[in-house]
Amino acid sequence: MNKISFWIDNARTIALPQSILPALFAISLGALHDGFSWWMAVVALLGIICAHLGFNLADDYFDYKVGSADKREALNGEGFRARMHKYPYITSGQATIAELRNAIIVFLSIAVACGAVILYFRGWPIALIMAIGGILGISYSGGPLKLGYHGYGELVIGIMFGVLLMIGMQYAVCGIFDWNVVLLSVAVGMLVTNIVYTHSVLDIIADEKADKMTFARLLGSKKNQLSALALFSLLPFLVVFVGVAIGFFHWAYLVISLLLPMALFLWKSVRKFVYDEPEDMTLKFWMGPMGDWENYKKAGLDWFLFRWLLARNLVTFFCLFLVIVNIVLSILK
Repeated sequence: MNKISFWIDNARTIALPQSILPALFAISLGALHDGFSWWMAVVALLGIICAHLGFNLADDYFDYKVGSADKREALNGEGFRARMHKYPYITSGQATIAELRNAIIVFLSIAVACGAVILYFRGWPIALIMAIGGILGISYSGGPLKLGYHGYGELVIGIMFGVLLMIGMQYAVCGIFDWNVVLLSVAVGMLVTNIVYTHSVLDIIADEKADKMTFARLLGSKKNQLSALALFSLLPFLVVFVGVAIGFFHWAYLVISLLLPMALFLWKSVRKFVYDEPEDMTLKFWMGPMGDWENYKKAGLDWFLFRWLLARNLVTFFCLFLVIVNIVLSILK
């Protein structure tokens, strides 16, 4: 049990909301249809969680292979703001690279087993979604493509944890494809992309010094970077608003309007970072859970995690609000 908790803790569970909440959103959409299966939802959710943890550890494995931790530690020593490296459990000797590889195999094997169960009952579309997701997951930081090192990692994450996850989850729980889910998955995918994109904007100097190409670096100018941030933060709301206006979504979906100030605050906060302006990082209740904040401050990571956690919580609340709406609609139907 200690080994299990060790690997779960080191697989960056802080990022799990970016997969669990979109999955729950898709489940709530599937619950509105006939043929909905709760047990299939549980199996699919377990598979998604294990896949997410496995891919996080795989990212550590491939980053270790290219020595990204050494580069970032050197940058911190030179006075640059760079995140602490991601795999202290390896560099400190708590685990070996072989043990990390085995942990990845275990998590991904459980995910594949869950997928096989769903494939048996739902057929080939699930196999296609799993195959695409698996290829993208490994190609994010490994394999010949290494998309995360060539400026496409942010988009890959949005496709995996938005479009593929939600379409696949809904098909798993009720056996149908729904164009409403496709549209909503694009909106959620943009918000998930925004988490990783915010990360790349905050880490742009360190990524440049470490020769890692990100989408933020591809865009070049600060103006372009902030324009993309506005797109990823605000366009999802427009998708829902237009969907309500043309009758695709229930009017109750307009509840997400309450999150617009949070999206705007995130954009303004990142803008202050980009232009090196002071920021009041006092926590407010509407920001949502911000982890072990005092320890983040002591570690000198508050500048990064304040904005990253805001981006994470934005997609969390976006999905959670709509899950609640769907539960109410399911009860009333």
